[in-house]
Amino acid sequence: MDEHIEAVQRMQDYIKANLDNNITTADLANVSRYSPWYSYRLFVALLHMTPAVYIRRLRLSKSALRLRDEKVKIIEVAQDSGFESVDGYQRAFYKEFGCNPYEYSIRPTPIYLFKPYGIKYLNRKESKDMSKVKSVFVQVIEKPQRKVIIKRGKEATDYFKYCEEVGCDVWGLLCSMRSICGEPVCLWLPQKYIAEGTSEYVQGVEVATDYSGEIPEGFDVIDLPRCKYIMFQGEPFEEENFCEAIEEVWTAIKKYNPAAIGYAWDDSNPRIQLEPIGTRGYIELHPVKSI
Repeated sequence: MDEHIEAVQRMQDYIKANLDNNITTADLANVSRYSPWYSYRLFVALLHMTPAVYIRRLRLSKSALRLRDEKVKIIEVAQDSGFESVDGYQRAFYKEFGCNPYEYSIRPTPIYLFKPYGIKYLNRKESKDMSKVKSVFVQVIEKPQRKVIIKRGKEATDYFKYCEEVGCDVWGLLCSMRSICGEPVCLWLPQKYIAEGTSEYVQGVEVATDYSGEIPEGFDVIDLPRCKYIMFQGEPFEEENFCEAIEEVWTAIKKYNPAAIGYAWDDSNPRIQLEPIGTRGYIELHPVKSI
């Protein structure tokens, strides 16, 4: 099974690196190191969709971000996304996101982008002995006063339980929304921000205090004050080892005393987790206050 997971991961990596190019079944078979027939079967069995659907959804999500952030013509985006006609692109865009691409480009609204996880990430390994911790980099940063649009869970205290309660698709929706910090966040909320019967752990997107855009159905908005954070960042890691990478940072945090630089932990503000991305290392932010 590990060989099959490795093969599908190689196909996913190839698609990500060559999304703007023509990707053939022969290309995927070559990187999977299996026959075209067998590599196709593996892809569908482990990711529950065909390579063609996977590629189309990725290209549509990438095109949506271009429409959101750039002044670009629909025909140009359609061609760059591999569609032979604007009509075909518009139909596919509407089917994927439930809105017309031209209307979306004028007034972007939250949509569920396709954000697939690597198969090696989904098949996580057990944590290893953390007696030898790798380097963890520490930096003090300041976040401004802001609003956070959040989706609450029920009892979740971590990512995996949250996904069981809410689903993993929330992240794709949050990625479609402009954030003042450039990406969505996961938060462990202090008690004062937890609504009755909801979870401590939530996912959301930080926006300006004067945000007037759409709030997705089922989401809440909380106001957070200006606050200083100590940002802990681990070393880059292999995607399948993300649990180990998180444990490394958590071990370092437990040993860290902020008093050494004139701060104390601040329990009145949320702890923040960023998406574990192997190429940059795991990042977590802990609120602090001056002593």
